[in-house]
Amino acid sequence: MQPAIAKWYDRRDYVFIEFCVEDSKDVRVNFEKSKCDFSCLGGTDNIKHLNEIDLFEAIDQNECKHKRTDRSVLCCLRKAESGKSWPRLTKEKAKLSWLSVDFNNWKDWEDDSDEELSNFDRFSEMMSNMGGEDDLPDVDGVDDESEDSDDEKMPDLE
Repeated sequence: MQPAIAKWYDRRDYVFIEFCVEDSKDVRVNFEKSKCDFSCLGGTDNIKHLNEIDLFEAIDQNECKHKRTDRSVLCCLRKAESGKSWPRLTKEKAKLSWLSVDFNNWKDWEDDSDEELSNFDRFSEMMSNMGGEDDLPDVDGVDDESEDSDDEKMPDLE
């Protein structure tokens, strides 16, 4: 068993954790008041992954969700105390080799304007209504073979 590589980021009402495991099977996520446990089989070798996280603050375990994709498992943890920033994911200050901050999604939300808050509220609502794999939207009219109208024929190389 080995821990899955994970990235996390903080928002006003939620904390997000993405466990980066491709082709995961037998995914189990258990949310407790101050703990999150994740396990699965991953990859073509069916490596057993196990992560046990003692969280920095309490969460509302009844309002937490997770969603599996082919490349990862995204967990959405509802904070018990909204509006309080988490400086780290774990209770302990120790650096965990498998855990990093997701800087692509990180946002310093403590100084947000009202307009940015309403955008985040819509995002939070979408995440709270997050369903399983079968709830993914259909993409109609997408043709991988289509050419862009501004594509020009390239001259042959000599």
